[in-house]
Amino acid sequence: MECISILEARHVKDYRVFLKFNTGETGEIDLRDLVYKYQIAEPLRNPEIFSRFHLDSWPTLVWDCGFDVDPESLYFRATGKSLWE
Repeated sequence: MECISILEARHVKDYRVFLKFNTGETGEIDLRDLVYKYQIAEPLRNPEIFSRFHLDSWPTLVWDCGFDVDPESLYFRATGKSLWE
């Protein structure tokens, strides 16, 4: 499997994000579970702050508070496909 990267990320609503990958696949995911699981993500429990993410140079989904989610994990959440099978 090729290296997965995110071409586009858009906030949808609440903790939902639309993603487009370099494979051409797209998906909408809900990251509420991660936001409430990790202490570093506590500021993101406010949906307005959650919506202020961006893609860094890797590209990884990141927030100013230091929380991030890697492209491979997001790909699995969006498509149900594992890169390691």
